[in-house]
Amino acid sequence: MEHRNPAPIRFGDATAAPSWLGTRALPAGPQGFAEARPTPPELQHRSIITVDYLPPPADGRFHATVRAVPADVLARSSWTENCPIAAADLRYLTVGFRGFDGRAHTGELLANARVADDLVTVFERLFAADFPIERMRISTAAQLNAPSTGDQNTTEVFACRPVRGKKGWSQHAYGLAVDLNPFQNPYHKGKVVLPELATAYLDRSDARPGMAQPREQAVQAFAAIGWKWGGDYRSLKDYMHFSATGG
Repeated sequence: MEHRNPAPIRFGDATAAPSWLGTRALPAGPQGFAEARPTPPELQHRSIITVDYLPPPADGRFHATVRAVPADVLARSSWTENCPIAAADLRYLTVGFRGFDGRAHTGELLANARVADDLVTVFERLFAADFPIERMRISTAAQLNAPSTGDQNTTEVFACRPVRGKKGWSQHAYGLAVDLNPFQNPYHKGKVVLPELATAYLDRSDARPGMAQPREQAVQAFAAIGWKWGGDYRSLKDYMHFSATGG
């Protein structure tokens, strides 16, 4: 059930999502990815009011929990017995985050048990710094495998999938990597941009809220726990990606 805030259409600098968001599938090309496209005007300075799937904190402060993964949560995640990590080695986290609407919200993550407490520390730092996050929710296998709409923006950790364009397991499949605000922080290699409509955010000199930037809040918060940033990669740029192993 969605716990919607009784919000107006506009709250601060944030607005309700365009009615078409997430509904227009893009045709996949020969590499399996859709072609990169110009960012729609509504998303060039993306600032969308968060829809609450979990109850927001009543006191507006940061809260977090770490526990074994409930059976119903595991069932709606992308985990199967074929994944490279056992379910017992994952943890279910709920963490506070600040939305682009300025409000406190509650997100959920699946993560490797050995990094769960460190991730709570990271998101507490981001909350304190008022770093905005649009959406934090566990993806289902169907969502991971669905045709791309090029406008997704879910911050998450665990996703049982291979490395993009390769056969080996991604660090997300081990619960050891975070994708943070993917739309504001796209992946870019050659002609491939993911999400495909996030091309306006390839200009990293145009600093906008929710972007991971060198020497600023998000990069510093992950560096403090020893995690590496995909924005430092040389052969490609993966601005959304932070990982415990550097991969």
